[in-house]
Amino acid sequence: MGERERGDFSEIPILDVSALYGADQDAIRATAATLRRYLETVGFLYVVGHPIPRADVEAVREASKRFFALPEDEKLKLKIDRNFRGYLPFAGSTIVTSSVATVSKPNQSESIFFMHEVGEDDPRALAEKPLQGPNQWPDEAALGGFRETIENYVGEMSTLARKMVGAIALSLGLPAGSLDRYFDQPTTFLRLLHYPTQPHEEGLFGSAPHTDYGFITLLAQDDVGGLEVKNKAGEWVPAPPIPDSFVMNVGDILARWSNDQFVSTPHRVINRSGRERYSQPFFFDPSMDETIAALPVCVPAGASPKYEPVLYGDYLMERIDKNYHYRKKKAAEAASA
Repeated sequence: MGERERGDFSEIPILDVSALYGADQDAIRATAATLRRYLETVGFLYVVGHPIPRADVEAVREASKRFFALPEDEKLKLKIDRNFRGYLPFAGSTIVTSSVATVSKPNQSESIFFMHEVGEDDPRALAEKPLQGPNQWPDEAALGGFRETIENYVGEMSTLARKMVGAIALSLGLPAGSLDRYFDQPTTFLRLLHYPTQPHEEGLFGSAPHTDYGFITLLAQDDVGGLEVKNKAGEWVPAPPIPDSFVMNVGDILARWSNDQFVSTPHRVINRSGRERYSQPFFFDPSMDETIAALPVCVPAGASPKYEPVLYGDYLMERIDKNYHYRKKKAAEAASA
């Protein structure tokens, strides 16, 4: 893949992944080959042909709307905790680690995070390891069925994400299961986002230009739009909603893992539609205690990897601590104690 082709796109491609759920090995390999081309050139694609029912996607969206419609004091009962689970109030993050823009204004959104479930009696939680603890759930009396809806969706999205992990391995000429061990205890985030209509103001974004931290993101959009992806010419290419699709993109750790063979492409959200926007990105990342080093198949003969190996948990925490206001506040309080 020549450097000339990286980032050379004017629209987001579409990939039918139905073959990944079947047994036809030729069809699976063909899908993986196409996936590789999209990850090398664009870093973004629409995933269609998956078996996740539209009703399940919409159920999560409706649950999200119900939660964000609650009074602020009710939402704040679930205020985000040290394990990065719970409600992040409006303008609660500023992407200071962005490699594609100087960001000084907070994102114009509110959100609630649900990560991989870790019980209070789990050894990881008892040891107070980073990001290991139970999720915070709304009161069933107020939002009946909320937890069941979210957990069902996370299960479906995790299955799809694992199919994509296998396809990524195949795309590199590796056995389909060769990367699975890195995801024995995956780090997952389902983030429900609410973007009010934002004013026209320089440097103000629903989500400022950035690249994602992790392995892959699978995003379900509503019909409002506002997501844009940056190509090598510096143009912001719209990624409009397509029914029954997920927008998938490469995160920074996958780019690093592939020795930059796959591209983690900048993107942003601007909601000037006059309507409220709701989205539900699902992030599927390696286990916190896995070391990520460039895959040998991605390093040319005689060359050295572009990046040193990194413990995924350390890498992730550095970014979270810098970008979320509540984390910086806690760090400052600890330093002054």
